[in-house]
Amino acid sequence: MVFHCRSTWLPSRAILRTLLCNHKKSDLWDNMEPDSGSREPPVPAPSSKSEEEKAASIESGKNCTVDQAVVSSCHEGLENACLKSGREAPRKKLCGYLHKCSGKAPIRAWKSRWFFYEESKCHLLYYRTAQDVNPLGSIDVSSASFDIKAGADEGVFEIRTPSKEFILKAVSKQAMMYWLQQLQIKRWEFCNNQPWSLVEDAMDKGPFCYSEAEHEFLPPVKTPTDVVGIKAASLPAPQSSVPFQNISLKHPWIEIQNTVHNLCGNRQNRGDCGGTLSFEETQEDFEIIAEEEHGGAEAEETVSSETQENSRMKIKPAFIRKTKKGNSGFSYFAEGMGQEKVASLKYQILILTEEVKSQKELVKLLHKALEAAQQEKRESCRYLATTEKDRLELVRHKVRQIAELNKRVEALETERKDLEHRLALKEEHVEELQAHVQLLMDKNQAKQQVVLKLTEQLTKEMSDSAGEADAIATDALYKQQEEFEHLKDDLEAYKTQNQFLNSEIHQVTKIWSTVAQREKILLMKCARLQAHNCQIESKYLMMLRKLQGLPDLTSDHMEMVKGLIQEALQWSVKEEATVPAQQSPIKQYDDYGFMTVPDYEAEDWKLLAKIQALEIKSSHLLNHDALDKSLSERWNNLGELTPSSELKSLLRCGVPVEHRQRVWRWIVSHRVQHIRSPGHYKDLLKQCEVAEHPASRQIELDLPRTLTNNKHFTSPTSQLVPKLRRVLLAFSRHNPTIGYCQGLNRLAAVALLVLEEEENAFWCLVHIAENLMPPDYYSNTLIGSQVDQRVFKDFLSEKLPRLTAHLEQHRIDLALVTFNWFLVVFVDSLVSDILFRVWDAFLYEGTKVIFRYALAIFKYNEDAILRIQDSLDIYQYLRFFTKTIGDSRKLMNIAFSDMNPFPMKLLQNRRGAHRLKLEAELRELERIKAQYMREQADHVVNRLDGAVSEDEEEG
Repeated sequence: MVFHCRSTWLPSRAILRTLLCNHKKSDLWDNMEPDSGSREPPVPAPSSKSEEEKAASIESGKNCTVDQAVVSSCHEGLENACLKSGREAPRKKLCGYLHKCSGKAPIRAWKSRWFFYEESKCHLLYYRTAQDVNPLGSIDVSSASFDIKAGADEGVFEIRTPSKEFILKAVSKQAMMYWLQQLQIKRWEFCNNQPWSLVEDAMDKGPFCYSEAEHEFLPPVKTPTDVVGIKAASLPAPQSSVPFQNISLKHPWIEIQNTVHNLCGNRQNRGDCGGTLSFEETQEDFEIIAEEEHGGAEAEETVSSETQENSRMKIKPAFIRKTKKGNSGFSYFAEGMGQEKVASLKYQILILTEEVKSQKELVKLLHKALEAAQQEKRESCRYLATTEKDRLELVRHKVRQIAELNKRVEALETERKDLEHRLALKEEHVEELQAHVQLLMDKNQAKQQVVLKLTEQLTKEMSDSAGEADAIATDALYKQQEEFEHLKDDLEAYKTQNQFLNSEIHQVTKIWSTVAQREKILLMKCARLQAHNCQIESKYLMMLRKLQGLPDLTSDHMEMVKGLIQEALQWSVKEEATVPAQQSPIKQYDDYGFMTVPDYEAEDWKLLAKIQALEIKSSHLLNHDALDKSLSERWNNLGELTPSSELKSLLRCGVPVEHRQRVWRWIVSHRVQHIRSPGHYKDLLKQCEVAEHPASRQIELDLPRTLTNNKHFTSPTSQLVPKLRRVLLAFSRHNPTIGYCQGLNRLAAVALLVLEEEENAFWCLVHIAENLMPPDYYSNTLIGSQVDQRVFKDFLSEKLPRLTAHLEQHRIDLALVTFNWFLVVFVDSLVSDILFRVWDAFLYEGTKVIFRYALAIFKYNEDAILRIQDSLDIYQYLRFFTKTIGDSRKLMNIAFSDMNPFPMKLLQNRRGAHRLKLEAELRELERIKAQYMREQADHVVNRLDGAVSEDEEEG
């Protein structure tokens, strides 16, 4: 069968390739290729027509069967060729004609362009016409934002990219909103489906779907299929009033290529008109796909199967149309007779349905009557089966029931009469109100008549001036109406702009949050890599330090090790300059002003500081964020502070910086409330101003030596230095037994850093010295401190026997290292982050925390100490080994888990036993000292008595 070409505009091979061949080279395109060769014909799919439609078509015209079969088989083969690429319906293509604003401000002009969205790159390509092959340019939608100006012309919208701004214009407002909404969806789909290999496991990808939020901002816009989509490609391109206006002068070479390609395509179209399958068939296929896509997009515009079948068979021979026209009268008559018969049958069905319902109701009533009769029969049988006595009792029971029912009937009768009486009263009241209402209505009618008469008189008097006033009022009303219409238009434009901008902001925010989440995952991975690098670098520096301490190294090797150490010490400055701020959370000073990395003067200690900084940074990068977040959430949910086991466990884990001041203030006030009195601190300061305390000179000497690694105490002009002076002087007046002892300055300084107010810091110092520490801990003899050293030695031998044996073998006196730990609660010994965690638990639980953490420190470094086999090296290591602890979580677990059990009663018993021994030793020393003093005095007297002067010897 041969179809002849008609004088109809046909799309070129290029646009058909773009629109029809997105299904991985379907058979339709292969059949259209001139050099395709012999291919297997497409396998026809079963017809979509139902059996009833087929039977109707056979009865309506048997003479047309052969011709219709030929045409339908042709169309079915074409449909199968179009849908061979897959069983799923093809996705809607976003394409259509838009006007693009070209040129600069003085000579701007609107040029018609064919826009086509390319999904693979998320680019919006634009051509001069739909037949062009090479695009004139593209718009990157993935990084673009969209906007509508309220005062702009209808259909004008903007697309802004980082490099350029595009102003486009649609043919209508509906088309503009459809384009904008579809571009938003395409942008989201592209951004959400990006192949992020590093975070694909952590991110859930899914297609874009409108949620309730999007529906609230911008409801889905109906598809304008006449101007957007594949069907729009079959329409001629919009023509400009100015000749050659649509030609792009910026891209002459592309224009020439497209023109030459179109000319070649038209010539080939004319050559192929006599072929077995002409371009008209392709045009029909093109229309079929467009209409099918339109039918899928607009569900509410579906038509009957007969109309769809006729629309798919537009090209038919003349004799088929004549045959259908000849048989149309009979088909209409048969259809009318069928409709009357169907109506009569429906009426009979309704009558029978009503009769069935009535019969069902009758059956239900009969069932109820039968049940009542059966019940009465059972009661009668039961009554006859009983004895005379039971019958008499049953009759009495019935009589009593009858009496009760009579009473209830009388009560209900009384209530009915009461209600009737009330109803009569209400009716009388209603009649009175109706009469009053009628009176008021009569008065109102009379007043209205008076008003009408007065109005008529006023109208007659003002008849002369009414004409001019009416004309002015009419003009003013017309202007107001015109202004009102303008305001309505502006309001509608602003509403549309507001809806779209809300939708745009919502979607851009979603994209930003997705990108931020991906960036966070990448930063976490980078932090882990950086922490691993810090660990490797720390091990490298430790190895260099051990090599430096080897005694049998040659001079060349020693010089090489020193050079490597110097080079390693210079890495920090170069690396920190290249690392972004987000990936380097270690600052020079922490939240309380302590130096994060100490600045040591000795070369050996500089290397130690570098190792310490790397350990702290590695621990911070690995554990800081996740642990601190969960701990902060627990503290935020705690509520009011009360003594409990939950608060105790939270304090052992550490208090976040934002809660620490509140928690410390509550602990101190709770523990010193029995001795705290208002105005006591101010009275002590007044006493210090009146008379100088003997300890003031020692206090002034210790102030510059307090927390030398904290920026708040290194400068004499700091605000905390005078506060610290007043707190120490007030305490020396408050507790004359202690007065002032070296070490109290560091305790008070830590309290000031957290509590800030000097009075709160003063009471915190009182709480430590008088409540937490044993008596004589800060006295002149420091008996309490010496006792704790002996107790700690006992605990160390029990908890860490291998380490104790190793230290005793090398005759190491641990009191030289640990005495200061107990006296100032690890101040200047631990890094600030761990120090404040120790103090959090210490202020609440007491000195037992000091023992736990002291044992945990030795457990933390036990393996390293056991590897050292020289006494001097052990002392050298014990000088700085507390500074190398960076994992506060591990140290806390050792202190409160590995050191269990640790009962307070056992600690008190051992303190008492060692205190007795120490006091006995001190008394023995005092006795020996007194005996020695007496012997020295007797020796001096004897020497003076036996001495001879020089004058006596001469004489």
